[in-house]
Amino acid sequence: MKIKLLSAFALALVLASSCAQKDDQAAKIKALEDKIAQLETSNTAVTPVNAQSTTTADPSTLGQFEFAEMEYDFGTINEGKVVEHIFNFTNNGQAPLVISNITASCGCTSPDWTKSPINPGEKGFVKVVFNSTAKSGAQAPTVTIQANTNPTVTRLRMKGSVTPKLAGAEAPAGPLKR
Repeated sequence: MKIKLLSAFALALVLASSCAQKDDQAAKIKALEDKIAQLETSNTAVTPVNAQSTTTADPSTLGQFEFAEMEYDFGTINEGKVVEHIFNFTNNGQAPLVISNITASCGCTSPDWTKSPINPGEKGFVKVVFNSTAKSGAQAPTVTIQANTNPTVTRLRMKGSVTPKLAGAEAPAGPLKR
């Protein structure tokens, strides 16, 4: 009998504390919903303390790429062939165009470019070299250009297909036995 009474008391205690926790959670949820509603209706913008201010770039301080082409199709080539293409551009901006960096999408592609500032109206180039060794099938290497333009990143792409070498078609590595 005492065990039943103690069990009933313990159950009542657990239920009471569980109800108190639910009431506490409900109160917290209500407070958060009220805070969200208040933020949604207020017209004041909250600026985080670690935010940095940004300003729009003045077009007179930017260069502007005008490429004759942004993509070059090299067609179908045999594995091992090296393809190179020069992408020519004109600076149609109001300020000298400065290319700060160019990165290739993979190790099979290497870029070269006009390193000096290109004045408005002058021409520059981006040379892309693709080495198809150990590549086969459809290929689309890209180079990413970072410069003082808007947008700051420009991508050029080569595309084509590489026919794999036939197995056993390589030249012998040493002297032939007869």
